[in-house]
Amino acid sequence: MKLIGMVIKLAPYAVACFTFILCANLGWDVIKGLSWFVVTVLLALATHMFVVLPLWVRFMGRMPVGVFFRGIQEAMLTAFATASSTATLPVTLRVAEENLGLPRKTSRFVLTVGASANHHGTALFEGVTILFLAQVSGLELSIVQQLLVLLLCILGGIGTAGIPSGSLPVIAMICGVIGLDPAGIAIILGVNTFLDMCRTSLNVTGDLATAVVVAARTQEQDVPIIVVEVPVATDPPA
Repeated sequence: MKLIGMVIKLAPYAVACFTFILCANLGWDVIKGLSWFVVTVLLALATHMFVVLPLWVRFMGRMPVGVFFRGIQEAMLTAFATASSTATLPVTLRVAEENLGLPRKTSRFVLTVGASANHHGTALFEGVTILFLAQVSGLELSIVQQLLVLLLCILGGIGTAGIPSGSLPVIAMICGVIGLDPAGIAIILGVNTFLDMCRTSLNVTGDLATAVVVAARTQEQDVPIIVVEVPVATDPPA
């Protein structure tokens, strides 16, 4: 525990050194590019959270958008503060059952699986990060490589651990696949914490939206069971 504490204390200085070395090698243009990177990630996350998911909840889940966002605001804030889908899971389950009124069996199954396998924001972040690192390194990706990055980001979003900065190892793996130096990840470490908090909020919101849709579809497919009493023949008395 003492060793881990020392690493945590030294981490900010190590990130600052990495950023300084990269800026010294690449120039101040990397800072400008990093600013555009942050803006692009935030726009992508906002579009998915406030455009795609509301439409999905309204038309597929048959729930008003205002009711949905008012009910999940506690889970969103907890996810933003902890930057961990797994740590937010107890709050997510309670919000789904108490505020949204979702069936217990549906919310428990969907949200538990979603906390480890349904990372919308992580997949978006990984894709934008790979394209940004490729541009910084001067690597031009072909259409086939971009489609490969898309596929790997989707798979990486499923397999990413629900912990803070859990997507960085996946990004390093994708960099190795397309021929990028994984050390370039150090460029984004300075802004990764804030972006991690934002994408975790989207991950949790996506899990809750999925639970709403699954609950609505399950209720539509429930067929009432009609019990028919069949008279049983008895032997006549002797």
